[in-house]
Amino acid sequence: MSEAPRRIHFVAIAGTGMGSLAGLLKARGLTVTGSDDHLYPPMSTALAEWEIPVQTSFRAEHVLESEPDLVVIGNAVRADNPEARAAIDEGLAYRSFSDALYELAIAGRHPIVVTGTHGKTTTTSLVSYLLLATGRDPSLLVGGYAHDFGGSFREGSGPHFVVEGDEYDTAFFDKTPKFLHYHPRTLIVTSVEFDHADIYRDLDHVKEAFRTLVARMPEDGTIVAALRHEHVRDVVENAPCRVIGYGVDEAAAPRDEASPTLDWRASALEPGAEGTRFELHGPGSPARSALVPLYGAFNVENALAAIATAAVVGIDADESLPALEGFHGVKRRLEVRGEVSGVTVVDDFAHHPTAVEASIEAAKARYPGRRIVAIFEPRTNTSRRALFQQRYAEAFDAADRVIVRTVPDAPIYSATGEVTERFSADRLARDLRERGLDASAHPDVASIVEDVARSARAGDVALVMSNGDFEGIWQKLLDALARR
Repeated sequence: MSEAPRRIHFVAIAGTGMGSLAGLLKARGLTVTGSDDHLYPPMSTALAEWEIPVQTSFRAEHVLESEPDLVVIGNAVRADNPEARAAIDEGLAYRSFSDALYELAIAGRHPIVVTGTHGKTTTTSLVSYLLLATGRDPSLLVGGYAHDFGGSFREGSGPHFVVEGDEYDTAFFDKTPKFLHYHPRTLIVTSVEFDHADIYRDLDHVKEAFRTLVARMPEDGTIVAALRHEHVRDVVENAPCRVIGYGVDEAAAPRDEASPTLDWRASALEPGAEGTRFELHGPGSPARSALVPLYGAFNVENALAAIATAAVVGIDADESLPALEGFHGVKRRLEVRGEVSGVTVVDDFAHHPTAVEASIEAAKARYPGRRIVAIFEPRTNTSRRALFQQRYAEAFDAADRVIVRTVPDAPIYSATGEVTERFSADRLARDLRERGLDASAHPDVASIVEDVARSARAGDVALVMSNGDFEGIWQKLLDALARR
């Protein structure tokens, strides 16, 4: 782009990242338009509030009639999309979401890029919150709704731009991982596991992407890494810059015997009404008490990443720890949707088996002594395959009851070969029953709601886990419980 664009059109604007960048640019005073064929809350509501006009279909005229200086094409867009084709064929300037984000928002700032299979959204929000609460006025773009920022983006006047860096590919015309486009100066690596089976062959293929990111770090940059995790150690092993390690000294936390000495550690985790208290051990200072208003060892680990990153940019723990206590979290991360007749309905984004296991552990810590009814929708390209069939059976061990939605018999997109083996909800329920759990599979939301409304008792926690809208099951559960 020879000069800064004034009119920008977004193809597939309803994605969290795309919509957030559109909102940020609209807030700058640019003319922003967009289109999508799947528009639903919360992004549909947010786009309307930002007064961004959105077409609910893909047509070439949507691009041509808006006369954009730049067309931003989301990674959900296929090569035959009529708007993408019109932009390319007519010679209009176009960018992937990742390149547009860097060029229009991040360039010239200190990029703090948060990566990892799990914990990206919460950790991105935590880092941004600590910077804001200590007067650093950061910019932010995160893949979720951060309560402390009233949304998923923020533009500040400070030098830091905190962004969630996904390993998914960039666009149909650029198959490199999105996080390679953000040029981190400070990089956080929370975890590395096999996911996104539609584009990655196996764990080694995922590690390859992270190793490429690490290798491109500047010599004067910093990597903040969860070194308790073997695969994280693998990908940062030959880093060209300083690596700062963090982790939780707790039997319940993911770890292995080969774990190295860490710069930042948490011990003596104690959940309570306000969150989780822990002892913080940092470089060159005695242990001190800390509180994060979250639950689960994995969230303490996310808080450690944020504290360590704050220290990297000059915020001492004496300053960041008091601020940490005021963090308000992210929507759809153990979010309470309501309570009826003593039954609490909780919404969580967990879908990978490691995240499912961690979310159940966090719910047990938050609601001690209460029965956890885990309600799971396998919806992603990865979870709809048989790849983690057995691992899911182990992930639900801490639940008191498990309800699994049957996977629809629909095509599963794959760039890595034909999908021949599919996840079976019936088999999972059978395996869980063999492990001694009360478990069942249901074909649809209506039968799940009917089951829970009939069987739930006062004190139960209905923990709903899905990376989608699950047909608004949370409100349906609350309504059905109220009708009992």
